[in-house]
Amino acid sequence: FLFGSEIKALRAHPAFRAEVDRDALALYSRFGYVPAPHSIFLGVSKLAAGSRVVVTAGRRDIAPIGYWSARESVEEGLSDRYAGSRPEAIRELDAMLHRVVGRRMVSDVPLGAFLSGGIDSSLVVSLMQAQSARPVRTFSIGFEEPEYDEAREAAAVARHLGTDHTDLLVTPADAMGVIPRLPAMYDEPMSDPSQIPTYLVSALARRDVTVSLSGDGGDELFGGYSRYAIGRSIWRAIGWAPYRFRSGVAGAIRRFALLGDGRAVGAVQRLLPARRRIPFLPDKLQKLADVLAVERPELLYLRLMSLAKAPESLVRSSREPRTPMTAPEGLTGMGILDRMMYLDAITYLPDDILVKVDRASMAVSLESRAPFLDPEVFRFAWSLPTRWKFRGGQGKWILRQVLEKYVPRALFDRPKMGFGLPIDVWLRGPLRGWAENLLAERRLLDEGFFEPALIRQKWTEHVTGTRNWHFFLWDILMFQAWLEESSRESASAVQRTA
Repeated sequence: FLFGSEIKALRAHPAFRAEVDRDALALYSRFGYVPAPHSIFLGVSKLAAGSRVVVTAGRRDIAPIGYWSARESVEEGLSDRYAGSRPEAIRELDAMLHRVVGRRMVSDVPLGAFLSGGIDSSLVVSLMQAQSARPVRTFSIGFEEPEYDEAREAAAVARHLGTDHTDLLVTPADAMGVIPRLPAMYDEPMSDPSQIPTYLVSALARRDVTVSLSGDGGDELFGGYSRYAIGRSIWRAIGWAPYRFRSGVAGAIRRFALLGDGRAVGAVQRLLPARRRIPFLPDKLQKLADVLAVERPELLYLRLMSLAKAPESLVRSSREPRTPMTAPEGLTGMGILDRMMYLDAITYLPDDILVKVDRASMAVSLESRAPFLDPEVFRFAWSLPTRWKFRGGQGKWILRQVLEKYVPRALFDRPKMGFGLPIDVWLRGPLRGWAENLLAERRLLDEGFFEPALIRQKWTEHVTGTRNWHFFLWDILMFQAWLEESSRESASAVQRTA
């Protein structure tokens, strides 16, 4: 029985066999990460969040034992709804976050915080500064591309709160320089592009501190992702129509989008004035058809979250395992907004967000702490009415009310930007040669994991600007880069053994 906090620890043992689990690869192709308990290797399982395992000599039955359950905490919150008024809830949440942030400030090493200028990190830093006799160390990074840059907003929040703020302007070369390090850093393929800026801000913070607090968890608990509002709007628009009717319309849209290899769509576009033409119209028509064809709200959300919509047709000899996202259970009595947040809380949050931050921060020996994920806050958030999270088309309403006690609304009331990178542009420019090598048809055939024709088609459409497939392609590229690194590690292990 081998165990370790990272797969690279298991690789050191001569009994380890680095054989890719094709079923887990199918899951990765859909989500961009390998959800627990699966791992990318056959015979290796992850211990699920909130659980422990007991191993007894001479017995092969090893079953995880849960010590904390997100599902149970959600059910407790929903069954014991908050009985106070909205002003009382705002005051109670403020006091609760004050306590949990204070607990995570206990440290015998230098302490700081990530500050993006968004609601979650700004609130964490506000509560830290309210309890600190000296300026809190805060860190943010900025980008040359204005649509990805939040450095100015973060600096404005830092000035208002009086923190000791450090920021760094990251060039495309800086960001792209991290890419070769990702396979070894994460041990498994992972295609969340925000892992790159997460590593960069962790490296920046580690120059001055050893522990850093973050705002992770705020989006999942208080409804911060734009896809929640999008999912609800889509379902409201289509959910009234019978599924059979919607499915028929979806089929007609697909046939039109593909008619004459897209020439029919092009002809329609040319009839429109230039200012009314829709970029990537065939791509958007296909997405519309995909959405119309879903039967239930949970499957709509699965569609919104999926990179590969049919992984078994992409990954050779695979059978996609069931997961809470692909086969949702226990969602009775929830509205669509609660369903989406719940699914994220038990899948995307522990398997993507927290893994991303943990691996990136520990790669530079930085400890990251997430106050929003205190069990007290988690349960309280689920006891609140959904309408106190979503109001006026915006998420995180109650967090905004708490934050406004510390930071003027003008400094944080803006559209959510996320922590992304211009991967679509880079794949058509500076990363094109690197990607072309990893996606070469002969290479894909020889490796035998993917169906090359589908990947090559999407690659051609992307580099020519016909369609935008950067998320799908980045998913494949991150596996290919990881596979290359894994093969090198396996060869080195053989040499060491010999």
